[in-house]
Amino acid sequence: MTTILDLGPAADQVKTLVAGVTDDQLRAQTPCEGTSVAMMLDHFMGLTKAFHDAATKTPPPNGAGQPGPGAAAADNLDPEWRQRLPEQLDALVAAWKHPAAWEGMTEAGGVTMPAEMMGLVAIDELVLHGWDLARGTGQPFTCDPASTQACFEFTSQAAAPGEEAAREGLFGPVVEVPADAPLFDRALGLSGRDPAWSPATGR
Repeated sequence: MTTILDLGPAADQVKTLVAGVTDDQLRAQTPCEGTSVAMMLDHFMGLTKAFHDAATKTPPPNGAGQPGPGAAAADNLDPEWRQRLPEQLDALVAAWKHPAAWEGMTEAGGVTMPAEMMGLVAIDELVLHGWDLARGTGQPFTCDPASTQACFEFTSQAAAPGEEAAREGLFGPVVEVPADAPLFDRALGLSGRDPAWSPATGR
């Protein structure tokens, strides 16, 4: 039986963070190496559209099997991001509420995979990049238990032996985190992120 996950809590956290971003923070760095807050927001603009289309099985605009919009760039950030990004997050959540979204195969960013796995990737993107945005802007971050568990399962799979090639370009090297650390901190470590990352030190 297909497990249908709720993207709502993770998306709501991102919406809260977006509302708290000030213009003078757009050039600040996030835990993603070489990625500013503005670049992260541009990435969110792209991923919310791509994963929405994956849920609705809408063909990519460039044709099947073609790469997505490319690397995020501050200069590409939509001037209306404060309004449009929350709208796209709501549309993303609504699209994945339909059972059909989790069935069959689907595509995002030139990658085709089972829709059930694609939905898990979507939650992972919202959670991890939500944390990146929170750290880059000095805002608090919370993750609901179900999203935390889903993110931990995904990052655990990506850190498993033999997954090095698939991990390349997706996550950095695993950061060692104590085995008794909170589950979310362990998920961060498995994704190559240091739970103690600080904008003051950049690490």
